[in-house]
Amino acid sequence: MRNVWLIAKREYLERIHAKSFLIMTILIPIIMGGLLYGGAIINSRIGSNHIAVVTDNPQFAEDLKTELSGKNRKAIVDVYSPTEPGVRDLLEERMKKRSIGLGGYLWVTPPAAGESRGTYEWDPKAKADIVTKSRVADAVRGVLARETLAQKGMSATEVNDLLKPVELKPPPRDRKNSDAAFASAYGLFFLMYFVILFYGMNVARSIIEEKTSRVFEVMLSKVRPAEMMAGKVIGVGSVGLTQVGIWIIVGLAALNIQGLGSDFSDALPTPGQLVCFVIFFTLGYILYSSIAAALGAMTNSEQELQQMNMFLMLPLIACSVVIFRVVTDPDGPISQVMSFIPFCTPLIMYTRIIVHQPPIWQIALSIVLLIATIYAVLWIASRIYRVGVLMYGKKPNLPEIIRWLKYT
Repeated sequence: MRNVWLIAKREYLERIHAKSFLIMTILIPIIMGGLLYGGAIINSRIGSNHIAVVTDNPQFAEDLKTELSGKNRKAIVDVYSPTEPGVRDLLEERMKKRSIGLGGYLWVTPPAAGESRGTYEWDPKAKADIVTKSRVADAVRGVLARETLAQKGMSATEVNDLLKPVELKPPPRDRKNSDAAFASAYGLFFLMYFVILFYGMNVARSIIEEKTSRVFEVMLSKVRPAEMMAGKVIGVGSVGLTQVGIWIIVGLAALNIQGLGSDFSDALPTPGQLVCFVIFFTLGYILYSSIAAALGAMTNSEQELQQMNMFLMLPLIACSVVIFRVVTDPDGPISQVMSFIPFCTPLIMYTRIIVHQPPIWQIALSIVLLIATIYAVLWIASRIYRVGVLMYGKKPNLPEIIRWLKYT
């Protein structure tokens, strides 16, 4: 343990004192915040607010503009009569001009005899612009509902009250609302995803650097390979926990300084969830860093490592694919099965804990399976590591790796 501690201390202090640690600690929250904020702004402006309506009913066009201008949007609706000569060609030409910004036009055909509703033809500028299409469809539905209710004798005030959006509030016993739970689940999921992947790969890169400099040959005269691997895993993992801790403390302090702490309190995990976060983060990091250490020992350069890191990323990618299903249906069969697959347990089971507390026996069983898998992976990785660190200039194949596992 003394050798493991010395190596872990060296790995930790070497990375903490590096300028890259300070730069990444500062830049990553800024970049992530900028991406989230910029993405929110960009997504809020998806779709066109400038459309044209071809109809003989000017009131319909005016009501449609009112519907489209909801939610702090300012819509521009150009009205054309279907009897105008060449109106379709004119609109097609206007959509081609970038300076006009026309997102599409809606052609309204009055209902035929015996029918209650006319037909609505939507021709967009971009065929894949489903956002504007959905927005226009919702607006048309709202206009028709208002017109129908007005014809039944209801006043405009009564219609507005009837069609006012309904706000669904959580019950008093729930500390979190759905939006806060969603934000918390996604935020902590991607935080764990990033740190496990980033620092797991750092273990592999560190091994490749020392193989290249032949430092291993000196260290192996005093330290066993298993001790070296354990020290690297612990040291680099401690750096990751330190960095995450700094981000959380600075984030909470910034919210309190700006007086926003109470506004975001619902999105913060409970003390029990924080304990689960530390447990699953630590176990997940040990699992993936052990795999990364074996990959680093088998390769001789960054290029070779990039070809092998797919084995490390595939389970994380699988978790990203099903995360939305887990958030919306945490007790469903897919969520439960994925949470018991050890390589997915750290991310999926913790997400289930954040969204909806699963039974205690499921949490305990997932931890037991994860620890058993870590033991097996460490057994395999340590045997690959002790031989691979001394292999230079040769890519090992599968039969050779199997021979490494049989060495005593």
